[in-house]
Amino acid sequence: MQSLIPKIESQLSSLSVPIALQLPDGRQVAKAGARVTLAFKDWSELAKLGRRQIGAIGEAYVEGRVQIEGAMRDLIDAAVGLLPGNPAETNTGWWSRLQRRAKSRGSHSLGKDAAQIEFHYDVSDDFYALWLDPRRVYSCAYFRDTDMTLAQAQEAKLDHICRKLMLRPGERYLDIGSGWGALLMWAAEHYGVDATGITLSKNQHAHVQRLIDEKGLQGRVRVELRDYRQLDDAQPFDKISSVGMFEHVGSANMGTYFRKLHALLAPGGLVMNHGITSGGLDYRQLGAGMGDFIEKYIFPGGELLHVTHVLRETAAAGLEMVDTENLRPHYARTLWAWSDTLEARLDEARQVLQKSGGRQAENAERILRAYRLYLAGSAMSFEQGWISLHQMLSTKPDGQVDARSLRGAQSEYPFNRDYIYNK
Repeated sequence: MQSLIPKIESQLSSLSVPIALQLPDGRQVAKAGARVTLAFKDWSELAKLGRRQIGAIGEAYVEGRVQIEGAMRDLIDAAVGLLPGNPAETNTGWWSRLQRRAKSRGSHSLGKDAAQIEFHYDVSDDFYALWLDPRRVYSCAYFRDTDMTLAQAQEAKLDHICRKLMLRPGERYLDIGSGWGALLMWAAEHYGVDATGITLSKNQHAHVQRLIDEKGLQGRVRVELRDYRQLDDAQPFDKISSVGMFEHVGSANMGTYFRKLHALLAPGGLVMNHGITSGGLDYRQLGAGMGDFIEKYIFPGGELLHVTHVLRETAAAGLEMVDTENLRPHYARTLWAWSDTLEARLDEARQVLQKSGGRQAENAERILRAYRLYLAGSAMSFEQGWISLHQMLSTKPDGQVDARSLRGAQSEYPFNRDYIYNK
């Protein structure tokens, strides 16, 4: 192992953020002015650092085999320099693609999807409430003005989606993966729609039901605990949104997902898909072990597709894409806001998890460590362009060429963007 030390020292010398290492034998390898310290309990974990296996080091931290001291932003800046290359560039050979396809098919049954959603979203409502905005919007904000707070930017995002969908009073509106209900409530209260939300999270379902009762929206807003594949398409919806949900669908089921959207949408209607996309054309998760870390500790079963692949599946299902917007740096800023808030409330977050019962209480420290790395690491990934975020607005053409003010429109979409931005 002694031959490993000079190699690691050379790696550290090129970093923009000075790092110190505490070796298993008590010695310290430090760069002058070190702002981050990594303390290793055994040599095998140090060897992973030498091989630049960033995801494995993250796992070792979560499991308590490595200790980290220092600001999370400094740690993440250092991590960028430790990566062996662009983690969005991974194996795209035919065998690798075949393996991913088989894994995807086996990971997204009704039962497995429900369990995977419960694993992430039912950690603890109080835990999420510590670092999300007051509406608990757990998706990319829209910083329309650069001086917006996170809460303001989340409301701007909710309204941005409603405006893109051209929501009107009385319309039947469906939100797939409705989370803690922020978009459902915004659409009902500001646009007067008849709103239905679906979720697989029992915690979120209970929270939204309480909101409906508190706001007196019974009869006009409802939330159902069900999978998108279980929705009845006998009464199509005028407008549909899906925010932060299709990342959980799986590449093998993407065709099924978009065909279901097509069946659920009324002719001429609009559907908005807002979600994370990959930065590379052919990869499903980040390399250097980062994707494996997310799969194990945060989003089991999550899969990312490049926006071109998503739009291909959209078109194959009979939907016409009419507007696509890239919000990638908005999500980086959103994630840093979440990360900074969590970092400022670590003791409180630890106590909340310990009091929540079940696996959360038993694994409070592991969960907290995993989320610290997940939020900051994801912010870095969006900044670097390794992953992205797209809003894709599509229509279901009604075939009536002469029915609209603009000949050939075949939908409500006016084929200009003025209606989105001009109030």
